Amino acid sequence: MKDDLHQYLRIARENMLWKLDGLTEYQKRRPMTPTGTNLLGLVKHLALVEYGYFGLTFGREFPAKFGELEAAALARENADMWATADESSEFIVDLYREAWLHSDKTIESNDLDAAGRVLHWPVEKQEVTLHRVLVHVCIETNRHAGHADILRELIDDSVGLRLGNENMTEGDAAWWAAYRDELETVAREAD
Repeated sequence: MKDDLHQYLRIARENMLWKLDGLTEYQKRRPMTPTGTNLLGLVKHLALVEYGYFGLTFGREFPAKFGELEAAALARENADMWATADESSEFIVDLYREAWLHSDKTIESNDLDAAGRVLHWPVEKQEVTLHRVLVHVCIETNRHAGHADILRELIDDSVGLRLGNENMTEGDAAWWAAYRDELETVAREAD
């Protein structure tokens, strides 16, 4: 079971980074929703999530730059959801990949029933197992991968699960336009 969960996490991680491929710095950082959601910010957030849940929760040390980013995120609301001008895409992607290695060591060196503590959760829910944390982070990563899917489509019409396995209905631009028009008609008629 641990290997299955770990594999789903690995796939979701790669899917997140695939959404950055071929984009400009502006496109990666561009706030695409009223709340500012952007692709590079999602990656930064997930790097910090992994360090926290697979590091702090299980009493593991982490690189100094994580501590600096965590302090910045606590000092300014939502600072974990966007990259500053000083944080390059390469820095954020490398940070995320480093988080993977850190997390993987925790996952690989512990049984699913290993105990941890999530200090920012309500007191009655703070005691956790690796199993609980692994499921939580898999869900959170896939949730944000869904956000990234939509943002990427809004940026340049790129869609799909991952390169080589887009998992999308076949159709050219005209087919998709007709499909969308049909859905719009149905929505208006239902109103």
